[in-house]
Amino acid sequence: MAYPRGANIAAYQTASAHGGVAASDSHGLVLMLMNGALERIGRARGCIINKSYADKAHNIHRSVAIIDELRNSLNVKDGGDVADGLNRLYDYMCRKLLAATVENNVAALDEVGELLTGIRDSWARISKEDRAGRG
Repeated sequence: MAYPRGANIAAYQTASAHGGVAASDSHGLVLMLMNGALERIGRARGCIINKSYADKAHNIHRSVAIIDELRNSLNVKDGGDVADGLNRLYDYMCRKLLAATVENNVAALDEVGELLTGIRDSWARISKEDRAGRG
């Protein structure tokens, strides 16, 4: 049986994502969200360069939605300065992404990508033992 080109990849990516969500703890889910936002920011960057503005808008919209979800998951009440700082940084990223949509600003996408990569890399370095000790 012949499949349309790319169909197998799309099916694999969907199954892989669903399997990853089912197997992840909350720490892993946050990493998946951050990686998803970074992927879409990268896609939006390519869309601006290629003048594919409808796809750009879709990818930026998804990035904002993911970052907003990360922001909404913060425990601002008990998280102290770290949660407050992340809250403000996520808000800044969303505003920067929305401006990038209007202005087709690749530099703004790059800035948000660098900020989010820094947070993601720090989050990824949290050991399993440290996560268990804080729960």
